[in-house]
Amino acid sequence: MCWFCFLVQCSLSDPSACLPTILFVDHLLKFTQDICNFWFYLLQAIMDLRHLDKFKITISPIKGTRHLQVSAYLDERKGKGTVRIITMFYRPGPHELQCIFNCNKGVPFTTPAQVEQHSDNFGFPFVTADVFCETSYRCKATHVGLQTQGSVQNNDSLMPIQNLQQRNNGFERDLTVCISNLFGDYNNVLQFIQTMEVYKILGIGRVVIYNTSSSHMLEKVLHYYVNEDMLEVIPWPISHFLNPSRGWRFEEHGGDIHYFGQLTTLNDCIYRNMYKSRFLLLNDIDEIIAPYQHTNLNLMMDELEKKQPDTCVFLVENHTYPFNVFEDSGRFNLSLWRQVPGINIMKHIHREPDRKHIVNPIKIIVNPRKVEQTSVHSVLKRFGNQYRVPFDLCRIVHVRVPLQGHLSKEELIVDTKLWEYHKELVPRVNKVSFMHPAPP
Repeated sequence: MCWFCFLVQCSLSDPSACLPTILFVDHLLKFTQDICNFWFYLLQAIMDLRHLDKFKITISPIKGTRHLQVSAYLDERKGKGTVRIITMFYRPGPHELQCIFNCNKGVPFTTPAQVEQHSDNFGFPFVTADVFCETSYRCKATHVGLQTQGSVQNNDSLMPIQNLQQRNNGFERDLTVCISNLFGDYNNVLQFIQTMEVYKILGIGRVVIYNTSSSHMLEKVLHYYVNEDMLEVIPWPISHFLNPSRGWRFEEHGGDIHYFGQLTTLNDCIYRNMYKSRFLLLNDIDEIIAPYQHTNLNLMMDELEKKQPDTCVFLVENHTYPFNVFEDSGRFNLSLWRQVPGINIMKHIHREPDRKHIVNPIKIIVNPRKVEQTSVHSVLKRFGNQYRVPFDLCRIVHVRVPLQGHLSKEELIVDTKLWEYHKELVPRVNKVSFMHPAPP
């Protein structure tokens, strides 16, 4: 039956008589819409569950202490059978720990642990620390954990030893970006999408992100890039265990540990990708390491590796592009992008000039197989040289709060580097933005 035809005919002949039918059809349509919404959200939930196997528990307490263990990696650079456990260590102690290995056939094996705290702690009571465990070649352990001496063994606290099968398999990719933290219900969606698409253009094979808290909309975007195999999301529920600081100095910001455990995640990312990626870029989500003389970062690193064969750490200058200064043409003020929350990096092409008596901050590109410990702006322990990449070869485009807010627009330097990618970038960002519109 044609409901529309019936209602038109009924309305013309006797409107009051067809009112019950109109109400019935209205309720039927609303019910149908509710059913459709139910199936939509059910399917979305099923899609979300597909990704649960990609997420692993990354923080667990060490029984009898305030220390937290994060991950374990075979690191034979320190000796045959040496396992490095990355921890967030409570500096007052206890410092006497035991390693527990789960050997073949489930036989336990214990050995004394050696604790090495990283030199950068910025005054916080918790610091990133490496705990070294020596295993027997007879053990053939796949899992390890830490405990205080005399504690009862608990197999639930054991972690898989990673890197066991990766050393001779070749690299999965040339370049990987490590993003230390997303927190505070992070919702800078547009800049996130733009940055991810620029990474693709520049030859980045994978982005690894440690996620404490992000908005519902950004979660959908994260799932999109996980499905593309461009993104690996590591859950980082540090707020369940510590009071993480939102700043980098204890005296100023307080809290238990520096900047949501940023130093721990950066070190974990190095070991997690040690044999998967030729180089790692350690920077933040609002920073893009951009080559200025090469079409992509792969070509730039090929050249640097040839010219600096003994170098394992490449230092790249960070330059500020104030987010409150806009270019005048409105060329990239696109209507679709305006519907997505976040900063449009293509509208910010004015760079702050260098200051004579202040050295620009840096971020790092590393060969992870030759790095032992890292901080945010420097490597703490390495097995090779470091090299400061010339400003005209490569620099970081960092769209952020201005550092020299007193400068006028005319005193800033116009730098349209990101505009060079617009032919590829605009349709890519449009596609993702169209699939993830902001809620009305």
